[in-house]
Amino acid sequence: MRLSISQARVDGYWGRRAPMIKCRRAAKGATLVEAMVTAVVVSIAALGGLSYEYLSAKHTKIAVSQMTATRTARLLLEDWKSTGGSAEYNPSRLGLGFSKVSTQLTGIAVPPELEGMTATGVYSARSDGLPMVITLKHKDVAEDPDADVKLRQLSILVSFGEAVGGELMHTTGWVGTVPPITVTTFVRSDGSTG
Repeated sequence: MRLSISQARVDGYWGRRAPMIKCRRAAKGATLVEAMVTAVVVSIAALGGLSYEYLSAKHTKIAVSQMTATRTARLLLEDWKSTGGSAEYNPSRLGLGFSKVSTQLTGIAVPPELEGMTATGVYSARSDGLPMVITLKHKDVAEDPDADVKLRQLSILVSFGEAVGGELMHTTGWVGTVPPITVTTFVRSDGSTG
């Protein structure tokens, strides 16, 4: 195709310019491609919003379960501390829904700092519909025989799930993703009723 150059007056001067080629204008309105692209963009934005809502609800449940477990552990720890850290402490006597499971339960992930501690007992409880397995552990840290004073470390490990057949089972999918809660304190045997 050969273009011919013609002279035309541009800004008051005669000069050369290419001939004007007529452009076809697109019809007004949306095409099918534009509608499909819009639908894809809106669906991606909607999926992102729904994903955010789902994860937000899941993490809210996890946070509430961790707060419940921490409060339960602190309640038991304070009551156990009031007995002087007695090795015979039994929270099922409190009448708050704690039931003794056994002294050993498989499937509980024990943190390294609690390794080597003596297990006092394992109990199950349900709070706000959340199944928990509570492990009580103690260890004598220091002793002064002349003053008849003992310093004992008390630790409570709260795992999420139910004790079934001597094993920790996760009945709900999201419960298995919640890490266990550990609460620790120290008690002197001469400073309490124990």
